Amino acid sequence: MPDLILTLLRIIFLGLVYLFVWQIARAIGSHLSISVRRQRREGRRILFVRSESLAGQEIEITNVTVLGRSEEADVVLDDPYASEFHMRLVAAENGITLHDLGSTNGTYVNGRRVTAPVGLRRGDTIQVGKTVMEVR
Repeated sequence: MPDLILTLLRIIFLGLVYLFVWQIARAIGSHLSISVRRQRREGRRILFVRSESLAGQEIEITNVTVLGRSEEADVVLDDPYASEFHMRLVAAENGITLHDLGSTNGTYVNGRRVTAPVGLRRGDTIQVGKTVMEVR
């Protein structure tokens, strides 16, 4: 009788170990598929929709890019309402993060003024003065 109980306990233990490993594998697989979906949805390019000098141009954000009126900015905005160093776009694995650099007239994402760093998604619009950009 004790041999039968010991065998049943071993089978139950192996079943529990199998379920544990299966749950971990499922969680990892779920996490990886969400990350892949996020990378597809998150844009890495900015298209200038309305701008006096950059309309129709598209830039790819691969690292840190500063936009502003200054000649020292990575992308120069020909807009009287833009600050010298207006905003910073930071590329990461999961998309782009926008940081307003204390601009006087503000930066707007989808019509809302940015007061803290904001993650951008494909289709979002960014407005700096009269300049309108779209995340692609």
